[in-house]
Amino acid sequence: MTAPVASPAVAKAVIDPQSYADWDPLLDLFDQIRAETPVLRIESGDDDHEPFWLITRYDDVMRISKDNTTFLNAPRPVVFTNRQGEQFARHITAQQGDESPNLVSSLVALDAPKHPKLRRLTQDWFMPKNLRSIEADIRALAAKTADRLVAAGTDVDFVKEVAAPYPLHVVMQILGVPEEDEGRMLFLTQQMFGGQDEELNKSGMANLTPEQITQIVFGAVADFEAYFEQLAAQRRANPTGDVATILANAVVDGAPLSPRDLAGYYIITASAGHDTTSASTAGAMLALARDPDQFAKVKADRSLLPNIVEEAIRWTTPVQHFMRMAAQDVEISGVKVAKGDWLMINYVAANHDPAQFDNPRKFDVTRDQTRHLAFGAGAHQCLGLHLARLEMRLLFEALLDRIGSVELAGQPRRAKSTFVGGLKTLPLRIAA
Repeated sequence: MTAPVASPAVAKAVIDPQSYADWDPLLDLFDQIRAETPVLRIESGDDDHEPFWLITRYDDVMRISKDNTTFLNAPRPVVFTNRQGEQFARHITAQQGDESPNLVSSLVALDAPKHPKLRRLTQDWFMPKNLRSIEADIRALAAKTADRLVAAGTDVDFVKEVAAPYPLHVVMQILGVPEEDEGRMLFLTQQMFGGQDEELNKSGMANLTPEQITQIVFGAVADFEAYFEQLAAQRRANPTGDVATILANAVVDGAPLSPRDLAGYYIITASAGHDTTSASTAGAMLALARDPDQFAKVKADRSLLPNIVEEAIRWTTPVQHFMRMAAQDVEISGVKVAKGDWLMINYVAANHDPAQFDNPRKFDVTRDQTRHLAFGAGAHQCLGLHLARLEMRLLFEALLDRIGSVELAGQPRRAKSTFVGGLKTLPLRIAA
């Protein structure tokens, strides 16, 4: 079977950041594609980007996510990038002695045998047993955040007051970044993941070209690298028990991490540990504000908190896609994919697949939570998934203790972003 090629309008919508800000029409589009052509070829009308296969079915995304031999990360950009962006990344990294289509040498951009070696460095640190040692600190921060929200008054922007600063503070504590530098880290993460949204990238430009977006991201990467190079030097001189110390003193195959690998590890921990949890936290609050019955149900029965956390992560799906390259000829849902072909595994589409989730657009705290793909699957499953769950559970425990009711006080707005997405504003009216 040969899959049809997407129409120019569909092809544009799949890679247009504005599409991901207009959530329901995007889900409508994915529903149609998934039902009719679940493996769909996306081509550029002006040859601006390489063609790729859009994968929308849950089962196909799961299969590709788990098969890290047939589907590789490193040879091609791991996030959708146009031709000029890939060329720019290769030019910059070649000057660093490690040519790559990815500006950041992070875990998400690596394959075996290197990937598992680097992942093992911090894997135990992020497991529940170790996280219990910092649970009291996170609980105290959650309480402080909830108190600040109530003190802010009746009408608040939940993203500004809670969803953005809370997970940032947690991950910066884990990395050993002092509180006075958190504003800088927030700015840099917004530049990295908000590069397609003029309100988040802090550029002051209403319409950015792909080249300008690439330059913004590169600038943020360079700033991150310089900052964490100094932090690593401090942790070598004065080691502590934080993740920064583990990385600064790590040895793989008898040698310390290269400057590029070390910087990439810090960057993925700092950035992925912030924006994704921020998006899920805001998504959960949006769902509760829209549905007073579910708010009352979870307020009365705290055993539902793990469910509400997991459903928020599925329903929001902060990491919206990753790209893979086929290492050999393969067939996916009857469609022949050739060796070297590029694929987009779309987690938004997979997490709203009605074959796996009954009424997937409904936020349902009683849903079976064992199958969603928001954390990925297989060897590249999110390293910080246990931390994200813990952060959100403790925060909502604190919020439910302090809030009597919540409702929308305006229209929420989503970020324009094809990669990491979520709410950028959530106006709420809260009764303490």
